[in-house]
Amino acid sequence: MLGSSPEHDGAPHDSPSRAMLGNRRLRLRNPALSASRSILLIIGGGIAAYKCLELIRRLKDRGIVTRAILTKAGEEFVTPLSVGTLCGERCFTDLFSLTDEADIGHIALSRSTDLLVVAPATADLIAKMATGLANDLASTALLATDKRVLIAPAMNPRMWQHPATRRNMAQLEKDGVLVVGPNSGAMAERGENGPGRMAEPAEILAAIELALAGEATAQQRAIGFLGRLPGGAANPPGALAGRHVLVTSGPTHEAIDPVRYIANRSSGKQGHAIAAAAAAAGARVTLVSGPVALPDPAGVETVHVESAREMLAAVEAALPATIAVFTAAVADWRVADEAPEKMKKDGSALPPLALVENPDILATIAHLQSGRPDLVVGFAAETENVVAYAQAKLARKGCDLIVANDVGGTGVMGGDANTVHLVTSDGVESWPTLAKREVATRLVAHIARLAAARAGA
Repeated sequence: MLGSSPEHDGAPHDSPSRAMLGNRRLRLRNPALSASRSILLIIGGGIAAYKCLELIRRLKDRGIVTRAILTKAGEEFVTPLSVGTLCGERCFTDLFSLTDEADIGHIALSRSTDLLVVAPATADLIAKMATGLANDLASTALLATDKRVLIAPAMNPRMWQHPATRRNMAQLEKDGVLVVGPNSGAMAERGENGPGRMAEPAEILAAIELALAGEATAQQRAIGFLGRLPGGAANPPGALAGRHVLVTSGPTHEAIDPVRYIANRSSGKQGHAIAAAAAAAGARVTLVSGPVALPDPAGVETVHVESAREMLAAVEAALPATIAVFTAAVADWRVADEAPEKMKKDGSALPPLALVENPDILATIAHLQSGRPDLVVGFAAETENVVAYAQAKLARKGCDLIVANDVGGTGVMGGDANTVHLVTSDGVESWPTLAKREVATRLVAHIARLAAARAGA
């Protein structure tokens, strides 16, 4: 594991608290939510640990009782005295403290609360949680608890994007752990920029209140509570409530014979993230997925298909929908005649493969005369002239918005980051490189605003 301490963190030099709330169904500042509620705050080791002092103060203002565990690495950044003073009781630090065990053992400590919050959740703590390690008070409490857990990841962007961290996060999300952040931006290390900044205290507080109110849905576990819009605006609460959103994701496999097929290199990560984000924003979501190695987003109706023709049939069966987002990388062609048996290589002439075009799912739905979704969004994966080709596709397909991305470089297809351009008849909005989950959250909020504007027109 990289970093100067066992729990490395990538917080920015200057992190002023910003009172921004997330894009979920938040009903905050309700005293009933906080009455007799408590959390156990586990503070990991990283410069972002200082934000926890502000978080504790805000929790106290809401009437939420806070107990705290400070890890050994966390003590390098904040002191047990400062944490305990703000909490109003002793800060716990040592698994083998006879005094602490006599007063309240680590098992009772992890269960005599309503929610466990890990902030900053460093790469080290996340790895311990994912693998079930319990070699200190913090990791033992996390393993022994019977309560829900919310984490606020914080680390260097390369650590956040490392395959090991992605695997660990996938395991935690599968286990039902709630996630807030991380945000993107400048890091404490000079020249470092990207996803990995811990969420701000106001964002973590909003996630805590949502969890304590019992509104942390499975969809929110899958993508994190608090996505933010370009420019720092907060996503509107319940932005897609009452709407049916249809999403396609992944590749299609066009069989050549029972063994071979034609396909694109899509992993489905972006489409699945969009489906989860739409569900978290309050929508009823139908996801039509090609063959992917991803779990179905929780709380989303998922229909599994193989070919483009199967995908079109599933899309048509899912209508009517208010919004349709066509993220899938559908194969443009299929063989005219699928071989019933495996084609053998016997040294003779190459077998003829006559290709025919697959149905254009995006254009088919966008041009419906009856039952067309109010908002149709397409994706354009290009390797050159990205915006120009997307503008042409917008007009040709008849959709309302094209999300264009450059897949000419390495790491986009199958990777965890994406750089997109939103193309409409009004112009082009380009976003910086973001984690695909953050692209999904921002895109869903953007779509919600478009849908609201059309509904009010």
